Amino acid sequence: MEKRRLGNSGLEVSALGLGCMGLSYGYGPATETTQGIELIRSAFEQGVTFFDTAECYGPFLNEELVGEAVAPFRDQIVIATKFGFEDGDSKKALNSRPERIREVAELSLKRLKTDRIDLFYQHRVDPNVPLEDVAGTVKDLIAEGKVKHFGMSEAGPESIRRAHAVQPVAALQSEYSLWWRAPEQTVMPTLKELGIGFVPFSPLGKGFLTGAIDATTSFDKSDFRNVVPRFSEENRKANAGLVEVLGKLADDKGATRAQIALAWLLAQHPWIVPIPGTTKLHRLEENVGAANVSLSANELAAIETALKQIQIVGDRYPAHLQQRVAR
Repeated sequence: MEKRRLGNSGLEVSALGLGCMGLSYGYGPATETTQGIELIRSAFEQGVTFFDTAECYGPFLNEELVGEAVAPFRDQIVIATKFGFEDGDSKKALNSRPERIREVAELSLKRLKTDRIDLFYQHRVDPNVPLEDVAGTVKDLIAEGKVKHFGMSEAGPESIRRAHAVQPVAALQSEYSLWWRAPEQTVMPTLKELGIGFVPFSPLGKGFLTGAIDATTSFDKSDFRNVVPRFSEENRKANAGLVEVLGKLADDKGATRAQIALAWLLAQHPWIVPIPGTTKLHRLEENVGAANVSLSANELAAIETALKQIQIVGDRYPAHLQQRVAR
């Protein structure tokens, strides 16, 4: 798989990474450990060198899984993890106080079985802690060799600028896909100006863009999508038009919907690295195959034209979580 650099940071990763969260958290029961290890190692064998996790995925289970899975090839890959919640629990309050950041770094290093964190993200901007203090703490961790690069997640332009002025931000991780394009207006001009890479999570719309989900789909009771407005039965039915358009484009290209959706992201900018997640080996192979799908200017224009005819409905987060993004 081709490599990409995340902005001006010099951090080089595979064009597609692997979002590991769903193996342990968010989309129903955790995957059995041996299956999770097999999937992560299969991703590496297929050229993936960028693996994304966080202390709150589980909590803690996902970092342990990733650490065990990548141990045989640790020096050949990039691990991204995150800090930002009280006790590592995303259901609790935000906490990016310097002492908490340091605590997370030490605990994450142990769980990941490594001596450095390649990319350390602030998971959500904490309004109670100055961004200068956050970036300064990560800068110190970088000086100590415990962290290599600083990242932010779901941050807005002003927050990015404030943090970047203290410690260069290597990458912003936020949701971006064919059915959530707000970053094009909100943060991408800032990323381009400052030379910051962009790591889209949920690049397949939490599974919706694959065509595997429709209005009749039922989710496990522990699945996060149960509380996401965009995944209400009514909204899934209303958004089906996007899946239909993707299906036609995929058929014409001899690809799958997921591959078209990922190829579209890769075609936007050379400093974009999507991190699709999956628990299934055949889906992993399908996603990796997107790196070999090239969309022409005419095909990209056709996608743009088709999307203008479709109105996507439903918020991407419930109200109480929407308050934590784009700060």
